Amino acid sequence: MKLQKMYHTTDVHVAGEVFRIIHDVPLVHYRSLQQLEEQLPATFSEEMKLLVKEPRGFAGITGCLVVPPVSEEADVAVIFFDHEGTLPVHNAGVAAITTALLENGRLKEKQSSEYLIETVQGIVFASAVMEKEQVVSVIVETGSFTLVKSDIPFLETMYTLVQGEHLYALFDAKEVGAVLELANLSELKEWGRQAVQKLARERAVERVVLMDWAEASKGRVKSVTFREDGWLVRSPGFGSTAACFTSLVGKGEIRSEQRLVNESIFGSFLEANLLQVDGDNRFSIRARGFMTGAQTFILDPTDPLPDGFLLK
Repeated sequence: MKLQKMYHTTDVHVAGEVFRIIHDVPLVHYRSLQQLEEQLPATFSEEMKLLVKEPRGFAGITGCLVVPPVSEEADVAVIFFDHEGTLPVHNAGVAAITTALLENGRLKEKQSSEYLIETVQGIVFASAVMEKEQVVSVIVETGSFTLVKSDIPFLETMYTLVQGEHLYALFDAKEVGAVLELANLSELKEWGRQAVQKLARERAVERVVLMDWAEASKGRVKSVTFREDGWLVRSPGFGSTAACFTSLVGKGEIRSEQRLVNESIFGSFLEANLLQVDGDNRFSIRARGFMTGAQTFILDPTDPLPDGFLLK
């Protein structure tokens, strides 16, 4: 077998969502992370397809290209991408790379436990707790979230719009008649597919969230999130958790000083606290990442699927 290309990666899951950290940096000149992002379609597009699409990846995986920081204050820089292209920022991905780089020694542990991760949308703050050379928790601070409108009619129910890094439409699972359990996965996926298709056309909604908030007064909710392409997010979602918190605080269902635990139908969870930063609703979200593998991917020049494919 002849090898045309070889790539070294580390896979990490955060609350069930998978991230593939790529250590092979494109050898191009750039003065800013934004300039590198602009060059990726021309210099790294084949690698992006190869590493996130099947048979090596799948539709739900997020790629993380780790590079030295451009900003003097940052500890590391990262560009996120999926099978459609680059992503501006991914808070769960920040938790993933912080975990992986600390545990494999590429990021030096600080006494302060505070790290600055440079992204194309600016620097993201992360705090990591290590015990016996293992990262046991990472706290990431999100951007601003705003309650846009509540009680918007949709068929025989209502939903709430929240603007964050995406536009979220949040539904009460009880009103929809949905039970958020793994045994009901097929029914949930079908409902999500139809809701996403309709709302994406009508309001440019990018994420649809079904939330069971029967125990919101106790600081616990359960949710499932659907992307605009209909894919079901494997974790509770950092953005979805912040959107749920924003909606519940806006409706007076929970107090702003409460901690909110958001659980997925797979049993994973995220913990969120509301931060008030210059009047904005921002959140600190705690999670834990787990490295699942260090891999070497190769491309045989005779491989008939160099661009990969997707199953949804």
